[in-house]
Amino acid sequence: MALATYIIGQTPFPEFTVVLMLDDLQIGYYDSTTWKVVYRTNSDSKYYDEEQSDADTVFCDMYFDMKDRAFHLKDHLNHTDGVHVHQRLVGCELLNNDKPGQLHYWDAFGGQNMEEFVFDIEKRAIQIKMPWVVAWDQLKRLHKNFMYENVYHPICIKTLRRYLNIEKNNVMRKVKPRVRLMRKTLTDSQGLQISCLATGFYPRHINLTLFRDGQPVDDDQITGGEILPNGDGTYQMRKNLVISAEEVLEGHNYNCAMKHLCLDNKLGITFDAECGPGSFRLFVVITVVVLVCVAVPIVTALINLRRKTHSAGSVTKKSESHFISVPM
Repeated sequence: MALATYIIGQTPFPEFTVVLMLDDLQIGYYDSTTWKVVYRTNSDSKYYDEEQSDADTVFCDMYFDMKDRAFHLKDHLNHTDGVHVHQRLVGCELLNNDKPGQLHYWDAFGGQNMEEFVFDIEKRAIQIKMPWVVAWDQLKRLHKNFMYENVYHPICIKTLRRYLNIEKNNVMRKVKPRVRLMRKTLTDSQGLQISCLATGFYPRHINLTLFRDGQPVDDDQITGGEILPNGDGTYQMRKNLVISAEEVLEGHNYNCAMKHLCLDNKLGITFDAECGPGSFRLFVVITVVVLVCVAVPIVTALINLRRKTHSAGSVTKKSESHFISVPM
């Protein structure tokens, strides 16, 4: 993926920048200050001259196209003078058996999605998903088709294959999440805040859901939910839910469900209404569905799970936070 940014107006930043990503790993950077691309590989790489030539071809053309487009959009939307930002995200993909996939394209101006299309390499044509704000004429459309078929898509696939080979140990790794359940008493209301934290996972795609009595909690009741980087190249996500003192007494069951590429873990947290709001019992139910990672023997998993559950029960009496690490 190449994320390009063109800025209209005076800022301390370069007028035009491009960040080149392989999945969620940054592999290159380019801007209008030096007009040179900086890759993660050494500058004496045997591909250095070719990479610089490809960057000049793609990014320079992108610069002039985005500059022209940005001023058209500015006038079309009746924006006044000042700072305006036009961004473009373009990317290609490799399918199974190393087969080149489609090329995707998104344009945004002022933080609003403006245009979107897919270049289908088999049909050799642009398929529009969001209508153009400022339409192309037929000649420009033919030019765009030619450039995406013969220049952009081939260079993108070539770069993808090269850096996938170089960085495969990074982008293909799988790191299972650790899940932490925490509670905090709210002194002003005598309610509680439940926090569900998944951390240390890779890749970054994860689904973390909070449930009340088996039903998903509405998003407007939850805070957090952003995927944030850790310092070691893994990621974390935290979701928080505030429970009033009245809700605690009602004895609802609250669960945190997590889905990741390797594992599907479910953690349940229950408050016992009969014992009052000071009571806190943690019940852990872990369901492991191995999708990509190597499975371990069932007996070993059960033994480790029993140890983990016994350890979590002992910690409950001393601490209000719990780590669950699922064995592979």
